[in-house]
Amino acid sequence: MSQQLGQPGVTSTSILGNPVLRREDDTLVRGLGEYVGSVPLEGALHAHFVRSTAAHGTIESIEVDDARSMPGVVAVYTAADLGLDDRPVTMGFYPSEMGRSFLARDRVRFVGEPVAVVVAESPYLAADAAEMVWADIEPLPPVLGLADALAGDTVLFPDLGHNVAFRNAVEDPIDFSGYEVVVTEEVANSRVAAVSIEPRVVAASIVDGRLTCWASSQGAHNFRQAVAEILGLEPEDMRVYVKDIGGGFGAKGIPSEEEVIVVHLARLLERPVRWTETRTENLTGYVHGRAQDQKVTIAGTRDGDIQAYRLELLQDSGAYPKYGAFLPEFTRQMASGVYDIGRVELEFASVVTTTAPICAYRGAGRPEATAAIERAVDLFAAEIGMDPAEVRRRNLPAPDAFPFTNGTGTVYDSGEYERSLDVALEAADYAGLRAEQQRRRDAGDVRQLGIGVCTYVEITGFGGSEYGEVRLQPDGTVLAVTGSTPIGTGHLTTWAMIVADRLGLPLEAVTVFHGDTDRVPSGQITGGSRSVQIAGSSMGDAADKLIDLAREAAADLLEAAPDDIVLDRERGAFHVAGSPTAARSWAEIAGDAGEPLVGISDFAQAGATFPFGTHIAVAEVDTETGQATVDRIIAVDDAGVIVNPLLAAGQIHGGLAQGIAQALLEEFRYDEDGNPQTSNLADYTAISMMEVPMYERSFTETSTPRNPLGAKGIGEAGSIGSTAAVQSAVIDALAPFGIRHLDMPLTPERIWSALQSSVA
Repeated sequence: MSQQLGQPGVTSTSILGNPVLRREDDTLVRGLGEYVGSVPLEGALHAHFVRSTAAHGTIESIEVDDARSMPGVVAVYTAADLGLDDRPVTMGFYPSEMGRSFLARDRVRFVGEPVAVVVAESPYLAADAAEMVWADIEPLPPVLGLADALAGDTVLFPDLGHNVAFRNAVEDPIDFSGYEVVVTEEVANSRVAAVSIEPRVVAASIVDGRLTCWASSQGAHNFRQAVAEILGLEPEDMRVYVKDIGGGFGAKGIPSEEEVIVVHLARLLERPVRWTETRTENLTGYVHGRAQDQKVTIAGTRDGDIQAYRLELLQDSGAYPKYGAFLPEFTRQMASGVYDIGRVELEFASVVTTTAPICAYRGAGRPEATAAIERAVDLFAAEIGMDPAEVRRRNLPAPDAFPFTNGTGTVYDSGEYERSLDVALEAADYAGLRAEQQRRRDAGDVRQLGIGVCTYVEITGFGGSEYGEVRLQPDGTVLAVTGSTPIGTGHLTTWAMIVADRLGLPLEAVTVFHGDTDRVPSGQITGGSRSVQIAGSSMGDAADKLIDLAREAAADLLEAAPDDIVLDRERGAFHVAGSPTAARSWAEIAGDAGEPLVGISDFAQAGATFPFGTHIAVAEVDTETGQATVDRIIAVDDAGVIVNPLLAAGQIHGGLAQGIAQALLEEFRYDEDGNPQTSNLADYTAISMMEVPMYERSFTETSTPRNPLGAKGIGEAGSIGSTAAVQSAVIDALAPFGIRHLDMPLTPERIWSALQSSVA
């Protein structure tokens, strides 16, 4: 679907809504990307971190003399001589005692926490010297279970006296005694790792007297602001480059302790310093996602009306409360999902444990909300003996109910939930699938069929603004400058489409620039699926402002009033309304202009948007081995008006893979002593092409009034709907054996064990 965009005095057919190939891929597939690891830094030193091998303990001493005497070693630092104050808590309402030293000072709180850093002439010399650092750590009991953390028998921050980072309470909890049907279940949303292709990598140097950084970050200006504040610098004292990034998924939203240290080392040593973490460091020493223990209680009538829903959860924050401790608030906002439920409440506590910190990971609290409510709806449907798709349909708000306020007070902008459900059910041949399922059950087939339905809604954008600039070049082409950061999401193509469409220029006439804090005045983080709706709207607004300036210039050339000048976008030329013969092109206007014509925008969106959709998973379970296989994924997603359906499909594809991975494979595990058990990609089962089916994918389009593009976010939707759909499909296949719930990941071992203890 194409959308006509523009302003008064502009005529043409929009190119938006058409599948345009990614223009950035040619460079990337030929190995010419501008990644941090490929930045040439002559004479650069290399950092290597020494990490705790104990999950919890007091530091008695750290011996570094042997390391300092190793060949090529320039310096070795511990917390005592690094010269950095402790890092305050990420959010001001967390207990201040839970701040973190950049290198562990008196106590270690998870395996992988850095205790020292070695700087040497090569990465190999630095790694060798790090082996010579000895940390004498007196063990303390680990804290792993969330209930144990809440009980506080062992506390990670003795001065605080408990392990609670953030919590809420419900003053008047729902009394479920008066409802006809009540179902309760405990559900675990497993801990997962982001596993971006490019791990953490950073480089820093003093260039022309200024601290200059190259970062793999989701926001150049956010990186600069955070690091400058820690180092006691003004932002203008630093220059940050963020160019190509090998994936972020929320993990690269804020600079990590190690990245800050590397920048600090460049200043201390007055030499370039760089660091690239190993995959094991990435898995054990960085941040993880999800990690909630949930208890759902759902109530309603035997006719299928859901009347009340309560979600209680414990959030694992890891050893230090980053954004992970706040995730339950996003879960609370979206707790009731797409459903119109009269009473909804969520009570939570976020606790610290002796594990890697939890941070925002693709969806950040919203996938957890969807997984919980969708499990609850399936359990409710099973209890009353009603088809789960029909239960969903009965409890969806109608399109004319929007803007719709859900059970926790969140206001959804627009939606046609039943339409997405209908499109998905028809595409799946739902009735035919149920018939085949019954046939297999009646026959006692070894390979049982399961169908999982997930109707989801998520929150994207969260308001805020973004910088956009569209500058007319002397040759009639334009330079589009954005404050947003591409993280593999196709910004260079999308912004070029929006600008070219507005100006009536070919795509090749638009160059998009980003990722240099000296050349881009401001910028926000790329996260929360905000880019098209906010940054894209800003680029469109900047283009419109350039058109206004160009109309004034064209008016002088054509000896007419500016209000009489129109832009014919099909020709890329300005003329007097009603007199198209005499026209002036962008190149002619640029050649005549005495000074550059520049349109600048800082578009701000008032409020968030709420994409939605329906995902249906079809799975087979081998009841002899416990192996679950996803045969089909039908994804119908609504992200408002789609600018480029090809790029939107790519976002959905990646999200579907992540959702299937969490449902079937991925879980970061620790043993009873707090030692990581999935510290490399041989043990942590990241998904591959072998585990995913061909996707059956389509869009519906329900425009939002909250931005001029009518667009909502698309970057996280795939991972939200598919996780719950796949989990439901596998459990549905096991229903004949009396199994109503299993926690993710649904590994063959977990399924087989459940089958052995079930009664058919």
